[in-house]
Parts: sequence; structure tokens; C-alpha cells
Amino acid sequence: MTTRQIDRIIEMAWEDRTPFEAIEYQFGLKENDVREVMRSNLKRSSFELWRKRVKGRKTKHQKTSSADRFRSQNQKL
Repeated sequence: MTTRQIDRIIEMAWEDRTPFEAIEYQFGLKENDVREVMRSNLKRSSFELWRKRVKGRKTKHQKTSSADRFRSQNQKL
């Protein structure tokens, strides 16, 4: 994985309205894989802050999110 791809994964993981399914669609990484990317590329305190923020957040999982937003034709989710 390139540095640019890792940076984009981290950016998407921090965004409240980007579900893990979108990251999986774009990069082929499941939620646990995203967690590993975050753990290995962030400082410990930043990782813990991110985990606290994401844990239980309904918008990070498409099935539980009621968010209805624009999606490009290239995005299946």
C-alpha cells in the first residue's frame, strides 16, 4: 500500500459520515484491517482518541446509519 493510499484510508476513517463499507469498497479493507492501519500509523494517543470516537458510532456502519447522501455512480455502497 502506498503512503498516499494509507493517508486516504486514515482520512476516511476519521470522517464521521464515511462508513467502513466505503473504505472496504475502495481499498478492500474490512473494519479490523482499518483498525490495524490506524494503530500502526497513528501515535498511540491519536489511535485511542479515534477508537473512542468511532466506537458505537452508527454513521460508521452503513446498515445502522440513516444518513442519506449523494453517492457518485462509481460508488456502489
